[in-house]
Amino acid sequence: MRIIDLSSPVDGAGFEPDPVVHDVLGPKEAAAHMSEEMRDHFGIEFDPAELPEGEFLSLDRLQLTTHTGTHVDAPSHYGTRASYRDGPPRHIDEMPLDWFFRPAVVLDLSDQGTGAVGADVLQRELDRVGHTLSPMDIVLLRTGADAWSGTQKYFTDFTGLDGSAVHLLLDQGVKVIGTDAFSLDAPFGDIITRYRATGDRSVLWPAHMIGRDREYCQVERLAGLDRLPVSHGFRVACFPVKIAGAGAGWTRAVALLDE
Repeated sequence: MRIIDLSSPVDGAGFEPDPVVHDVLGPKEAAAHMSEEMRDHFGIEFDPAELPEGEFLSLDRLQLTTHTGTHVDAPSHYGTRASYRDGPPRHIDEMPLDWFFRPAVVLDLSDQGTGAVGADVLQRELDRVGHTLSPMDIVLLRTGADAWSGTQKYFTDFTGLDGSAVHLLLDQGVKVIGTDAFSLDAPFGDIITRYRATGDRSVLWPAHMIGRDREYCQVERLAGLDRLPVSHGFRVACFPVKIAGAGAGWTRAVALLDE
């Protein structure tokens, strides 16, 4: 089996609207930290100088959002309404794992430019690659936006979906839609410009708003979809990290190809 990484890194050196803070305690600093923790919490005294080289185990501290790097959006991210079920929308730790290990298809939208594309574009691409969607297929959208990861342009220039495109996929039983862009919706600036020109509220983040009435998950900020040698006939694993009560969880998404 061949494994292809489809994930973007969590990298404090790149541009993020919500900056990543990554602090590292080296082995010597961590030894002192461990000694203090053992004393304060467990009443155990231990001199870190007794350790080989006076070193313990390095420790990383991160400050970031659950939407940094490649991540899965849970239904609770979309709002408090869940018209499709009794009770509130589910958090990321409540989602069924079998949604996130499925056959997948990648659709090439890299020629579409900044904005939102509709169902006609997705159907044309499905026809081009010769794939008929099955329930629970994972659909991956290759926009090419990952080429700008780590820069401000990554957040302002990419292709998203309009409401008709999302409904097309959900109508076929798709539960997970992934993109290599910052968002499954069009960029903020494009959305606001179209809304101010038309006054049409349906252009306001439709891919996310639809999630209030139809339960599904988005995988955002994928990378490397251009390295997939085929458009379909492979599986994707994108299990989200189990964060209690969270609206999203990071994932190390990979494609699995039988050889």
